[in-house]
Amino acid sequence: MAVAVVMITITIPLAGTALAASQQPQPITLLTMSNKLDATAKNAEGRLESAYGELTGDTGHQIKGKAKQVQASAMNLAEDVKDAAKSAGKNVSDAAGKMADDVS
Repeated sequence: MAVAVVMITITIPLAGTALAASQQPQPITLLTMSNKLDATAKNAEGRLESAYGELTGDTGHQIKGKAKQVQASAMNLAEDVKDAAKSAGKNVSDAAGKMADDVS
């Protein structure tokens, strides 16, 4: 099932594409959404484990819970960096295309 989710993409038209005939809809992969969901689940798991550790006085569970929360933050940061790099690449590509159109 996870492999099927990774391979499926959803095409969602960007705002204003109806007005710009030359612009194609951009696919959004479910892999990115899955990674963000994994990070959210990992954060929730860490919060629960940390809370359990606090209730029982078990420092081991508290530490493991906090470690999972840190891991979730790193996963989210990695996704944010990937999204920013994709956005920057698209902006450069769009600018290059505009310059090429202006030269023509």
